[in-house]
Amino acid sequence: MPSEITSRELEARLTKGRATYVVDVRDPWERAIAVLKDHHHIPLGELPERLDELKPPAGALTVLYCHHGVRSLAAVAFLEEQGWKSVVSLEGGIDAWSSQVDPKIPVY
Repeated sequence: MPSEITSRELEARLTKGRATYVVDVRDPWERAIAVLKDHHHIPLGELPERLDELKPPAGALTVLYCHHGVRSLAAVAFLEEQGWKSVVSLEGGIDAWSSQVDPKIPVY
């Protein structure tokens, strides 16, 4: 089963400057409503053909997120099938991030 990271755990990683590569797997219309800044975007449906665009720094934890954490879990499972090791889903997605870390990010 794919691994998850909580919003608070991700916040701590980012605050401490730990190597973290964040990827949004939501659709473009969702990003127009709410987005975590300075992160990569590849919609889940495009992930297989755009896999080569994912270039995490050496030693980084790759964190995938979506709205509630369901699509990002599927993305993690796909990447693990491709041999990725340090990849997790943001538990609860951007919705959890907004309620637990940054209430300025709109909830939709």
